[in-house]
Amino acid sequence: MRVVIQRVSHASVTINGTCRSAIKEGFLVLLGIEEADGQEDADWLCKKIVNLRVFDDENGVMNKSILEAGGDIIVVSQFTLMASTKKGNRPSYIRAAKHETAIPLYEYFCNELSIALGKQVGTGEFGADMKVELLNNGPVTICMDTKNKE
Repeated sequence: MRVVIQRVSHASVTINGTCRSAIKEGFLVLLGIEEADGQEDADWLCKKIVNLRVFDDENGVMNKSILEAGGDIIVVSQFTLMASTKKGNRPSYIRAAKHETAIPLYEYFCNELSIALGKQVGTGEFGADMKVELLNNGPVTICMDTKNKE
C-alpha cells in the first residue's frame, strides 16, 4: 500500500456535482493498493497515520498527532499512485490491485482508520470520477509505502 498524506486546512471530495465528504483541519489521504497488499499493510498504515506528529504544538513545533490535534481525515482511493513510469511516457498501472482485491481492502482501511481515529473518516467513491479540493497547510506532504517499512 502506498499513501500520500497531506496536512490540510480544509479538503473535500465532490462526485457528479455533489459533495461526498468535507473536512476542516486534518489529513487528505490518497491511497494506492497493489495485489500483494493485505490487512496487515492497512493496519500498519493506520497506526502510522494517526500517530504521525505533524501538527503544531503550543510552541509552533510539529509535535502533535492528528489524535491530539482533533483533526479529521478523508481517504481517497487512487490507483495512479501505483504507476510505473520506467518505460516510455505512458504510465503503466499493472501493479494496481484489481477491484476484487482493492475494494474490500480500501473499505477495511477506512474502517480501521475510523476506529484508530475515534471518529468516522470521510471517503470518496471507489472508481468514481472525483474532484478533490484541498488547501495544503504548511505545505506538509508525507509519502509512505508499506514495502518500505524500515
